[in-house]
Amino acid sequence: MKRYLSVALAALVLTGCITQPPVQPTTPPVTIEPVTPPVTETPPPVDTVPPPPKMQQPTDWAASVEPLVAQMVNSNDVTNGSILLLDSVKNNTNGALQTAKATSALHQVLSSNKKFVLISPQQLAVAKQTLGLSEEDSLGSRSKAIGLARYVGAQYVLYSDVSGDVKSPTIKMQLMQAQTGEIIWSGNGPVNR
Repeated sequence: MKRYLSVALAALVLTGCITQPPVQPTTPPVTIEPVTPPVTETPPPVDTVPPPPKMQQPTDWAASVEPLVAQMVNSNDVTNGSILLLDSVKNNTNGALQTAKATSALHQVLSSNKKFVLISPQQLAVAKQTLGLSEEDSLGSRSKAIGLARYVGAQYVLYSDVSGDVKSPTIKMQLMQAQTGEIIWSGNGPVNR
């Protein structure tokens, strides 16, 4: 057994003493140099400006109301020289309209036609104040307009409204007797742009 031990010990010593020469590389090592990407200047982010809202075409209120006023004054039921209360034009469309300009144009067209004597805006303001109405009150109902017409001594009330789609609205007018509330004339037409 000693013999096996000595052989095993000798084998262990011999295996530790045998060294192999280091392996020499056959190709030299490659050096990799980093490549810097070219610098491109990027412009700063630009805030895009939204396009301005599309403006509606201006409304030609005078041209819109003139044919209706011409029909109304030619009505057989209207007496020359009658006193007329012009109620402000109402907006019943699905958008915004400049109804003050419509009322002003209607007032001008009616003033140039001598069929009616119009209640002046000053008289109307005084009457509204006397009755406890706000000066800006547009007399939203026919009954309120008729009551005011009776108070100022007008024989007729012209009630007007604009309805339909705001892009192609229709103006409607009704001429009513102040004493009875009866509609003696009505008409409608397109609003001209």
